[in-house]
Amino acid sequence: MAMTAEERDRFLETERTCRLATVGRDGTPHVTPLWFVWDGHALWLNTLVRSQRWTDFQHNRRVGVVVDAGNDYFELRGVELTGSVEIVGPVPRGSEVEAELADPERLFGEKYAGGRFVPDGKHAWARIMPEKCVSWDFSKFGTTGG
Repeated sequence: MAMTAEERDRFLETERTCRLATVGRDGTPHVTPLWFVWDGHALWLNTLVRSQRWTDFQHNRRVGVVVDAGNDYFELRGVELTGSVEIVGPVPRGSEVEAELADPERLFGEKYAGGRFVPDGKHAWARIMPEKCVSWDFSKFGTTGG
């Protein structure tokens, strides 16, 4: 059973780790865990520019992302997004003010860094505007099955 839009947004705002799937030049899939923020419309990734996923972005911008939680069957819930990565801002991200990054950096700082995002010169921002978004929440089935 799917989440409502409000449930999906709350879930993406609070869960801490996504699994990002990219495809390399030779067609090899690559899946990595990564921190993310959700602004209500797009998923933002702050990723190392010297990484396999960054290399994959240069050859194929199409990605898949899963954010999931739960241990027991009736606790399982999650969101799957597919779309294309758009690089936003300087590569790598320096210390200059970038108005278009104000919201994702504020959200990232609040979620992971005690309230303040500090660029390190090794990461850059990638935004995914979902082309497809599906969700599931097995707790809605109750404990009798479904």
